[in-house]
Amino acid sequence: MRIASHWAQRTVRVALSGVALLALSAAAEAGTVRVTVAEYSAKTGPYFEKVAKDFETANPGTDIQIEVVPWDSLQQKLTTDISAGTNADLSIIGTRWLLDFVSQGIAEPLDGYMDQAFKDRFISTFLTPSVMDDKTYGLPIAASARAMYYNKDLFQKAGVANPPKTWAELEDAAKKISALGDGVYGFGLQGKEIETDVYYYYAMWSHGAEIVEDGKSGLSSAGAAEAAKLYKRLIDEKATQPGVTSYSREDTQNLFKQGKLGMVITAPFLSNQIRDEAPKLQYGVTGIPAGPKGDKGTYGVTDSIIMFQNSKNKDEAFKFLDFLFQTPQRVAFTVNEGFLPVEKEEAQDKHFTDSADLKVFTSLLPDARFAPVIPGWEEIADLTSNALQSIYLGKEEVEPALKAAAEKADAILKQ
Repeated sequence: MRIASHWAQRTVRVALSGVALLALSAAAEAGTVRVTVAEYSAKTGPYFEKVAKDFETANPGTDIQIEVVPWDSLQQKLTTDISAGTNADLSIIGTRWLLDFVSQGIAEPLDGYMDQAFKDRFISTFLTPSVMDDKTYGLPIAASARAMYYNKDLFQKAGVANPPKTWAELEDAAKKISALGDGVYGFGLQGKEIETDVYYYYAMWSHGAEIVEDGKSGLSSAGAAEAAKLYKRLIDEKATQPGVTSYSREDTQNLFKQGKLGMVITAPFLSNQIRDEAPKLQYGVTGIPAGPKGDKGTYGVTDSIIMFQNSKNKDEAFKFLDFLFQTPQRVAFTVNEGFLPVEKEEAQDKHFTDSADLKVFTSLLPDARFAPVIPGWEEIADLTSNALQSIYLGKEEVEPALKAAAEKADAILKQ
């Protein structure tokens, strides 16, 4: 679920370009399905081990071997395994990595294994990112969108009656909350490492700009500039926490849990963290503010589970996928990890229908945007984050910084 580093993305692209044929020669024991899974939390490993055991009980003769890998090392692990021809039969991957896996012939198209009823299990918003050239190369195993959390106590103390519906209202509320002092700030702004660019897209989309439009970067558009000026103004007005380029997503979430932020935009799993770590925090969840013309957008993220083309046990591997994506297994996984449901029947579980927080997230899905599935995406995201950090730190003015980044992005897009 985390965006891979620029280095890692380049590593996998270069490595995969030279190993596809080697990977095709990999072998596996008959009746054994190996599955590489990303570790989302301490609950991930036990969950998959239980599902594997339940599947083996229902399917004597098939052995499911689960290998749990931390997110930060997953991409490198896969690259190494593919290079050596020792990859598993199935693996979780970041969906944005899929283009490289498909272009190198490493991911197996799943359409031949699925009937329409199987495809219809999924919420199309989350299945679509894994479909390329009308072929389905992965199934969405984890999904999230983003919404805005707000601290009800700080809103009351600052005299702000309701959560903001527009960025103008947010700016006004954030200044009032920061004025309370005592280490309290209005709006948590992320500016460190991964997803610095993502935090900017919330405002960018709301101001009518697109990341990529007609094959060109949207960073030099008027809407992109207005969004960057908004964030820089919030920094200069001290409506954000100081030193935003030192704050990752986890850092801003921690500030919110400590009751020091009026508002922060993040994923649904913060609700689970608040429940476990800050149960007395009085908070609400609302949508991403709209821009001056009513535009708005949230960021959708999916991870997929794929089958490798070199798997020798494809029928058994897909049978395990079928089991993994049945409703009881899906509900248990999604509840454990604090993600959003990816299947229609799963979404009807009372955990989701009765949760005020999750209702907000699911209501935002029609406006969800995903990272573009294009070659060089990680490089573009990286240079966007660098430009934003320069703006936030006051090292560069908004328009020149974004124009330079757009030119670099356009050069990548032409490759």
